[in-house]
This record gives sequence, C-alpha cells and structure tokens, in this order.
Amino acid sequence: MSDGMRIRVNGEACAQLPAQDRGLLYGDGLFETVLFRQGNAPLWPRHAERLLQGLARLRIAAPDMDALLAEAGGLCSDLDRAVVRISITRGSGERGYALPLQPVPTRILMAAAAPPPPRDWYVQGIRVRCCSLQLAAQPVLAGMKHLNRLEQVLARAEWTDAAIVEGLLGDREGHVVSATAANLFACVDGQLLTPALDRCGVAGVARAEVLARRDAAVRNITWEELMRAEEIFLTSSVRGIVPVRAVDAREFAVGAMTHSLQREWQALGLQESAGG
Repeated sequence: MSDGMRIRVNGEACAQLPAQDRGLLYGDGLFETVLFRQGNAPLWPRHAERLLQGLARLRIAAPDMDALLAEAGGLCSDLDRAVVRISITRGSGERGYALPLQPVPTRILMAAAAPPPPRDWYVQGIRVRCCSLQLAAQPVLAGMKHLNRLEQVLARAEWTDAAIVEGLLGDREGHVVSATAANLFACVDGQLLTPALDRCGVAGVARAEVLARRDAAVRNITWEELMRAEEIFLTSSVRGIVPVRAVDAREFAVGAMTHSLQREWQALGLQESAGG
C-alpha cells in the first residue's frame, strides 16, 4: 500500500512495471474506473461489457471477468466507498509498434478509499468552463477508454480555479463532446440530448445507464444549442449525476430530469445525496 493506494500487478502486491510494457510506452491498453460500495460494484456489468468490447477492438486477450471482479472487490472489501482503477495493457513486447508475437497482457489494479463529492454539487450544481483544447477525431478509437488521456490532461491544465469543477470539450467541427472526466446531457426544447461519440470521446458506463432509463436523442450538439438548454448535467460512474449550474458566465437551473435521475442513482447506492 502506498499513500492509501492498494496496488496489484498481475495479482501480486507490486507498484512496478517492466520498462518494455506497451501500456507505458504507447498507451496500448484500456482502463475502467469502478465505484465499489462495501465490496460491490453496482455498475460492474456495464464496466465489464465496455472493457470486453474495447479489448476485442484492440485485439488484446481478455481476462476472466469473474476472477477480475473478485480480485477488485477483494482489494477494497473493507472500505465503505472505494474506487478501483483496472488497467489492462498488451504487456511487454519487442521494440517498435508491431504487435508482439506472443503477447501476455498486464493486469493492474489500484484501489483507494473515495469519499463522496461535496453535497452542494448535487443540490446546487457545479460551475464548469469551456476548454480551448479541441478533441481530435479518430473513429477507430472513439468511445473506448484507452490509456492515452493526454487531451484530457492538457484540457485540465487550462484552469486552476478551485471554484471550477469541470471543463467542457468540443471537437473541431463546433460540437460539444463531453467534460474532461464525465459525459454530458442537456435538455433542449424539452428533449433530452447527449452528444454522439462516434468520432471522439469516451462512452461512459453512467451515460449508458442513463440511456437505458431515459428516452434521449444521441446526436451532435452545437455549443449554441447547449447554451440555450433548460438544464445540463454530467454523468460519471464515480460522481453520479451532477447538475451544472453555470457554463462560464451562463447560468442554468437544476431541473426536474436531473433531480429524478439523482433519486434513482441514490436508490442504486451510487450517490449519497440527491438534490430534490
């Protein structure tokens, strides 16, 4: 354990990787950030589905998912609320970009206690800003939670104001895509919308859960449309349903759709506080 972080590499208590690991060298792999409550992960089926689909797309052998869940749950079973990051890399290989002849994937689990976000976030909403960084289009990788998060790192470096919780990212065609670490929904003219993620962005498991519970249109959303929304909220597996009360100087109300989903999230054990 290091600074409260519990780390396992291929099942062993270890915090080191071989210098040749392709996850380190090329970002060649995927990860899931899973919320556990008393050793249980309510959204695990969606995490497992996305991980399996992504591994298939990258042609990386999948681990035994039941064993993976047991290992992750065991790592934080004594914690009431914990986050476990599961990373799967292609493993070590020969020098260069060519796929290894006999790859052996690396499995990395990192677990830590995760206190819930401030209750005010859920009741009053959060302030977000529009980032100047634009996401590059790459349909082959779109939707996957691959290990290369440099766009998000640079976007998050755009502000240091603690009053700003998140930043919104768009593409080069003038469409809003997501927040740096969350997906986005907006009610526009009475219709629930969420950005299409077929060219860039991460298809989050919380987003998938909302889409399974609500009739929402998945399509491109312009910044102009977003700014005339009746309500906006962000979704993530760790933070849950978080209303947005301001995008830069534009103020928004915390609406009925957001409140309704918050209550459902709370019933699932995924969120402690609901706003209304």
